[in-house]
Amino acid sequence: MVKRIRNTKVNKGADIARVRHSASHILAEAVLRMFPDTKLAIGPAIEDGFYYDFEFVAPLTEENLTKIENEAKKIIEEGRTFDRSEMPISEAIKQTKAEKQPYKTELLEDLKAKGEKTVSFYSSMHSGKAMFSDLCAGPHVENSGEIGAFKILNLAGAYWRGDEKNKQLTRIYGAAFATQKELDEYLVFLEEAKKRDHRKLGKELEIFIFDDDVGPGLPLWLPNGAVIIEELEKFAKEMEARAGYRRVRTPHIAKESMYRKSGHIPYYEESMFPPMKLEGETYYLKSMNCPHHHKIFAAAPRSYRDLPLRLAEYGTVYRYEKSGELFGLMRARMLSMNDAHIYCSKEQFAAEFQAVNEMYLNVFKTLGIEKYVMRFSTHDPAHLGKKYVDEPCLWKETEDMVREVLIDAKIPFVEVADEAAFYGPKIDVLVWSAIGREFALATNQVDFAQPRRFNLSFTNERGEAEVPVCIHRAPLSTHERLIGFLLEHYAGSFPLWLSPVQVKILPISDKHLDYAEKVYQELREAGIRVELDNSNESIGKKIREAEMKKVPYMLVVGDKEKEAGTIAVRSRTKNDLGAMAMEKFIKLVKDEINAKR
Repeated sequence: MVKRIRNTKVNKGADIARVRHSASHILAEAVLRMFPDTKLAIGPAIEDGFYYDFEFVAPLTEENLTKIENEAKKIIEEGRTFDRSEMPISEAIKQTKAEKQPYKTELLEDLKAKGEKTVSFYSSMHSGKAMFSDLCAGPHVENSGEIGAFKILNLAGAYWRGDEKNKQLTRIYGAAFATQKELDEYLVFLEEAKKRDHRKLGKELEIFIFDDDVGPGLPLWLPNGAVIIEELEKFAKEMEARAGYRRVRTPHIAKESMYRKSGHIPYYEESMFPPMKLEGETYYLKSMNCPHHHKIFAAAPRSYRDLPLRLAEYGTVYRYEKSGELFGLMRARMLSMNDAHIYCSKEQFAAEFQAVNEMYLNVFKTLGIEKYVMRFSTHDPAHLGKKYVDEPCLWKETEDMVREVLIDAKIPFVEVADEAAFYGPKIDVLVWSAIGREFALATNQVDFAQPRRFNLSFTNERGEAEVPVCIHRAPLSTHERLIGFLLEHYAGSFPLWLSPVQVKILPISDKHLDYAEKVYQELREAGIRVELDNSNESIGKKIREAEMKKVPYMLVVGDKEKEAGTIAVRSRTKNDLGAMAMEKFIKLVKDEINAKR
């Protein structure tokens, strides 16, 4: 028996999530109109739009997408209302089986196993007749006229339920906005984002590659990429040295027993690579540095005089991201992490935690990141013992400590429940690139669980053993994620101090090569990263090639420069700077590098 329920009315300014969810519903109806044998999976609203996953009999083409969009627009113009109905779950399973919709059936059977008795469907109504019905929790808009500006964007592959062991489906993405102006602005943004895609720029600028023989999610850094990594690492080491950090190094594998002691197994096991059996022992690839650092802390007796102890490492870790979730450098399986662990007393916690936040702010200023927010993630008491360590008092205490630091320092933050680390509350720093794309970059985490698990202690001023508070922090995130972000933020035009090639020498002809070589050697001796273009191309083509590679400075040398012992300087940002003596140019470049402008 189906119970019909009037849809909740939505006013003129309909919630945009409802608009996008309804657009997804319209998309599915359009697809079934054109391809009746298609199997439907799921179609949620997402940020800026929606998607729907389908199993098609034959592969779709771009031409198909245009036709589907036109069909969806016809449906919107026909005028649809959305009616919600409820049905006993057993009846719903029979219906989806009869309709040969296996993905809907699987969802329903899962809900039944969880004890659900009834489920809801939404029907697209026209002149009192149901044109299309879909299993859906809703809500939807009152009628299709509220959907506003609508566009189908692109196709992608997606494994059913995000599991690569399942069938790969076809995902159709779309955008929906309240007005055409908003949609047009979004499409312009997408075009700019496409130009800045770190995967595209990484290949063009010879920074990194992926290779099938190496494996998905495992980047190979080319010489240009290695330069950027080394400069970022140098920057971090100088910053950490000033802040009193001490550097350590740890192995890439460890025994299972250590990860059980830390609590990463079972809480984190799904994100770890499968174990290796060696000489009767089980080993795992390192997926985090913290247990290793705890062992270093425990290697010697510690006194309150030793604290705070700040241990830093650029440690490479390996995490098993599912194939369907990999995304260039942003979601990779090898991560070179700017990691550190601070061991301190409770009395020292506020100062240390705030010092880490200030380090972040310095990093953002240096890298030209102007928009950011701290995302303060807390636990959910309902998930203690499953998702989180079962220590309710310590959760409250540490979350209060973090919140107090943020409020006292007047740092902008948002608080989000049920997203903490399993061992304590954390801050993830959200940053926005130059075109407004959002990224989660750095992290600052409090750990009250692992020091107890490893029996870490120090002797306090009263001569008593006390458990230290541990702060996990990574202000530069990982090389992978940070460089991916910076590629998009700078559109490949790295500031001089990070540019793989800082200066390119462009001789006008072969007869100027000797002088060009002399300029090249002088710049190298000054510690400037320089290349000499000795190709047999015109000077115009050499300049265009250097500009395409985003080289900050180009030095043109010809008869006049050779005779005067000067160089003609072209800047990536300031164009032609004219003739200049070598000493003056070297000072200009060195000052700019040192200032990290």
